[in-house]
Amino acid sequence: MRDHEYTRRHLMMNSFVVLGAAAVSGGAFAGGVALGRSDLSPPEEARPGTAEEAWSALMRGNRRWAAGRGRHPHQSASHRRAVAVRQAPFAVVLTCIDSRVSPEVVFDVGVGDLLVVRTAAHTIDPLVRGAVEYGPADLRAPLVVVLGHRRCGAVTHAADALREGRRLPGDLQRIVEALRPVYSSDVEQMIRAHTGATVARLRADPLLRGRAQVLGALYDLASGQVARLT
Repeated sequence: MRDHEYTRRHLMMNSFVVLGAAAVSGGAFAGGVALGRSDLSPPEEARPGTAEEAWSALMRGNRRWAAGRGRHPHQSASHRRAVAVRQAPFAVVLTCIDSRVSPEVVFDVGVGDLLVVRTAAHTIDPLVRGAVEYGPADLRAPLVVVLGHRRCGAVTHAADALREGRRLPGDLQRIVEALRPVYSSDVEQMIRAHTGATVARLRADPLLRGRAQVLGALYDLASGQVARLT
């Protein structure tokens, strides 16, 4: 009996040691399943304060996304509660409505990091321009990114309509007219030209000048990589 009692106590002590080690290493037990560090939110990063720092942060996130190693930062419950009180996004991203181009995913950022403005082929009008202005003018976001993307359906359809002299139904024709100045038979070239033209228009905006750096970039749908254009 004494040997049996010793064995039982020895096994209990070993169990406590294992549980203690799991707690120290950041693990937890829920329903009998061990949870490691990978199940916890990543550490929060400081908000970039300059355009250069903001672009570097976006590119670090994009490299993680393209490599399949996204960290999904700033998505914890505590961060959600913090930004519910006050937001301080570090960049504005003007991009297309394409379902495959979600800036928070492409740049591996989280809640409160970006102001995102999306239109078909990132076309702009006074209302869209005002939405872009809001970030630097009211929230002091130091960077504006115009993000074009390869294989853009809106640009492709506009190019086809312009080449064939067709008028698209409803307000779709407004997209065609917005892209008419950069028409090219080479759709990829047209996408780049339109991105550059949009950057030029925003750089000339008096409310953005001196408040934020405006740059253009191109997203590759297949590789997941973002490349700077201007």
